[in-house]
Amino acid sequence: MLTVDFDRLGLRPGDRVLDMGCGAGRHAFEMFRRGADVVAFDQDGDELAGVLELFGAMREAGEAPAGAEADIKQGDALALPFPDGEFDRVVAAEVLEHIPEDTAAIAELARVLRPGGTIAVTVPRWLPERVCWALSDAYHANEGGHVRIYTRHELVGRLEAAGLVYGGHHHAHGLHSPYWWLKCAVGVDKEHHPLVRAYHRVLVWDIERGPLVTRLAERALDPVVGKSVVVYLRKPGAGA
Repeated sequence: MLTVDFDRLGLRPGDRVLDMGCGAGRHAFEMFRRGADVVAFDQDGDELAGVLELFGAMREAGEAPAGAEADIKQGDALALPFPDGEFDRVVAAEVLEHIPEDTAAIAELARVLRPGGTIAVTVPRWLPERVCWALSDAYHANEGGHVRIYTRHELVGRLEAAGLVYGGHHHAHGLHSPYWWLKCAVGVDKEHHPLVRAYHRVLVWDIERGPLVTRLAERALDPVVGKSVVVYLRKPGAGA
């Protein structure tokens, strides 16, 4: 399930790309498939071990083009272990809402992006997230949970303050907002609640099959209740 539109990001084969806070690696895998030189970065070593294993499986299965590279790196988002201007593209998907010192993290993202490079940042959208917080403290008040809710204007403002230039946005995963509202209403830990299980089956069917009916439904829902907002920016300079 991808949140970032890689065509809008400008991703091209051979680009050196950072997936900051890669988690289980969904965006890193797709960028590898598209021929990029990918670094999957996270603080969770167990997650990274799984990502590295799948990178290897993709190579063996021929799922990435010749010349594409992929590796992992563990570290702190507030002190990225890369030189200035190291990456052509940067992705930070559903990460900043977890970081108390988000201004410092944004400064690091801008630092490692090359002049002329582009970045995609995604966070939970304000309205769907506000509903989740109102329905359940357990949804966010836990170790490593969400520490803030961004408006799009606030997020863009913080990124622009780091010297990046805004280039547009979209919303994603409109089908997922009602699912999380339902989970928050019945209890976020009640995975076996019949309504939660039924809705989850629909989401899995949508992800695996991509039927026309759910594609049309999500296209209609995304602008209204899309779970995530995705913003695209570039760093001024050569090749911009």
